[in-house]
Amino acid sequence: MVISFIDEEQNSGSNLIADTKLIFSENGLLSKAKNFEFRAEQQHMAVEVAKSLEESQHLVIEAGTGVGKSLAYLIPGILYAVNYNKKAVISTHTINLQEQLTEKDLPMLKQILPLDFSFSMLKGRSNYLCTRRLQRARQQSANLLTSSEIEELRRITDWSNETNDGSLSDFEIMPDPKVWDLVCSERGLCSSKLCGHNSDLSKMGQTCFYQRARSRILSADLLVLNHSLFFSLLGEERDDENNEGVLFNNDFVILDEAHNVGHVASKHIGMSISSGQVRFNLQRLWNSKTGKGLFGLLRSGRATRLVEDAENAMEQFFDELEVACDELNESQCSVKFNNRKRTIWKELRVRSSGIIDDSLTLPLQRVREVLLQVREEVDDSDTVQELAEFNRRIGELREAVLMFLSQSSNDHVYWVERSGKSNTILSLNAAPIDVAVHLRRRLFQCSSPIVLTSATLALSDLQSRKLSSMPQNKLDNPLEYFSTQIGAEMVRSVQVGSPFDYEKQMKLYIAGKMPDPRETEFRDALVAQVRYFVELSDGGAFVLFTNFKLMRDIGEELKGFFIEKGIECMIQGNGVPRSIMLERFKRDERSVLFGTDSFWQGVDVPGDALRNVIITRLPFMVPDHPLVEAQIESIEARDGNAFMEFSLPVAVLKFRQGVGRLIRTKSDNGIVVVLDNRVLTKRYGEIFLHSLPSCPKEVI
Repeated sequence: MVISFIDEEQNSGSNLIADTKLIFSENGLLSKAKNFEFRAEQQHMAVEVAKSLEESQHLVIEAGTGVGKSLAYLIPGILYAVNYNKKAVISTHTINLQEQLTEKDLPMLKQILPLDFSFSMLKGRSNYLCTRRLQRARQQSANLLTSSEIEELRRITDWSNETNDGSLSDFEIMPDPKVWDLVCSERGLCSSKLCGHNSDLSKMGQTCFYQRARSRILSADLLVLNHSLFFSLLGEERDDENNEGVLFNNDFVILDEAHNVGHVASKHIGMSISSGQVRFNLQRLWNSKTGKGLFGLLRSGRATRLVEDAENAMEQFFDELEVACDELNESQCSVKFNNRKRTIWKELRVRSSGIIDDSLTLPLQRVREVLLQVREEVDDSDTVQELAEFNRRIGELREAVLMFLSQSSNDHVYWVERSGKSNTILSLNAAPIDVAVHLRRRLFQCSSPIVLTSATLALSDLQSRKLSSMPQNKLDNPLEYFSTQIGAEMVRSVQVGSPFDYEKQMKLYIAGKMPDPRETEFRDALVAQVRYFVELSDGGAFVLFTNFKLMRDIGEELKGFFIEKGIECMIQGNGVPRSIMLERFKRDERSVLFGTDSFWQGVDVPGDALRNVIITRLPFMVPDHPLVEAQIESIEARDGNAFMEFSLPVAVLKFRQGVGRLIRTKSDNGIVVVLDNRVLTKRYGEIFLHSLPSCPKEVI
């Protein structure tokens, strides 16, 4: 039986590459799709993905803009999943791409491909309503909720009768987090035994929305999720006994928008705990101001007192932490800036253990102990489970505080962060300095194939490299930097070019006479050049900055010019959401948009609305975030060159992403303007220029 199964798999596999190549050929199955045009680059990528899956090998593949990479990995992925009885896990960074896959690409492939397959969106369980928990919350609402929260519970109840999938994305107005936390699916409180198809709830004609989603997820051939959920699931203990696979037995993974993988993974492998989180969980047990909470329901006076003690200890702990951080910041600034004291900090690195005394973990431990005692006294099995879940949560918070104060992990960097509208929420953070170590072990030592793809992974453009006069050893493997950052050094890497004709579609202007960006004259010269090039294209421009203050200053300086020309200039950070700014920009073809970090990548404006991208300054990262600072120190500690190994590659990739905003389709045309003369005056400048597609250049 086993031999027959192996023979069958080998037979299926041997056709995967040929079938994929045929589907993407000029007269293949895909040619029946609306708006299909044969792209050799798309076929090349699809065959490389098929080869990787067939041989169970990992793959890093850059596919230039316009390749149509989603179909190039979806089709071989679907064929492999169905023929081999595997589960495809497709992870993206943005909601836009998730929606494109689930609402456009996959429904179209269901119509075209000659085999039946199923797909589903995978969301975190807390996104889903648990019908059984909703019933319990309604029964206990008088003891758990205030009058306004009871109204919110009624709204959720009404919504539950109308919603199709029972997830947060179905709400027009998001529910109150405290009320939602009472009714959403939660580990230990919402299981297949309690809420699934064979449960008492199901026999009463009701099934929990999460359990419905879970059934779809387990039976689906292909799952779509985001990187954030992927890496949080990757860090969890697996439920199944057989740990073959990444998230599921018998799965394989395709990570699109993979240039974000290192950053997202670092966040989830690390730790973050805020004052708000501790307060939220304690007040779920008992809120002394409202007289509501689980311990109030159970009428346990001693338990409520211990929660009050823990909450008071928490407030005192974070107050003391803020004072200690202010003092630390002032002492660090007086050393760094010759006694010019800077009092404002957003992220502050803490280099040694015991920044303040541990006055919090003992009160939290006492809450855990009383949770265990109350559990022993309770008969109701649901309440027992709920108390166990709180014990787990408080335990995790306590461990996180201990880890931060002791700085127990030497390979992590530790910092305190301020957030919230008035910077009143403090959080303790830790993250691995080198995320590659963790990903190498958890992802790339796995037998399931992992494919990583994006339009921007390499440090040089494929076409430019072929025409380059630079020494080839400098450009031998332009994907090496990305691969090294994520622990994929031994993984096969492939670069696929773009089908666009950049020689005809794009022109590059370089302002050669600009002062160096570090000189005081740069600002006035920048005003003049932005004015000149906006006039040249009659608007339709993205002006990309690396500094928020400079962006606002230039915007203020040019206000009269834009009014005179009748051009609307939108400046990021003026209270208008990014998505609304983009829509306004697309509608008005003469408008200009000034943007910082988030407009350098992940923004798609095809057509005439965007015909000019102005790069005001090379996007070198300021090493002011504790994680970046620690990564640079780590390189220097082994006598490495932090500029060549870190600062330069990061800037080159971001530069490529910024320029990549311009040409999104074969009919797009426009100009890219670089107002930083270091691309001409510095030795590293040619690396930036060779990272761009080959196109006409003019130095002015």
